[in-house]
Amino acid sequence: MAKSQETWVKKEKEKIRQKKKEDKDKRKEERKANGGTASFDDMIAYVDENGNLTSTPPDPTKKKKIIAADIEIGVPARAQEEEVDPNRFGTVTFFDTSKGYGFIKDRDSQESVFSHVNAHIDQIQEGDKVTFRMEKGMKGMNAVDVKIVTK
Repeated sequence: MAKSQETWVKKEKEKIRQKKKEDKDKRKEERKANGGTASFDDMIAYVDENGNLTSTPPDPTKKKKIIAADIEIGVPARAQEEEVDPNRFGTVTFFDTSKGYGFIKDRDSQESVFSHVNAHIDQIQEGDKVTFRMEKGMKGMNAVDVKIVTK
């Protein structure tokens, strides 16, 4: 004689499913008995100017007029920058001739700029007044086209 295909686990799962169905039917009957007190107006939620949900409608006097044409989509256009002289003036604060690099202190911004011997037009030493251009390098701004102004 063959064994029954219904196992204990299957029986337990069926009991749980039946219990859920009964609970759901009971909640449905309770809602019907209470008469459905929730009206449509009770279910509406509003968003205030700070993005928070509230139950009160917004004040129409605080309404802001927004013109669709004023909304910029994407990156705004860059403002016209004034022409800056690419040549800068500075003083050589440090230069190592054996290694071929040094630093120039910009006269206007007082910032120290790296300088390599390959970007020099004239040979420089510490204390020289020079003109140079700034160029973006691998690790920051570099001085290029370095020329001596006075010795």
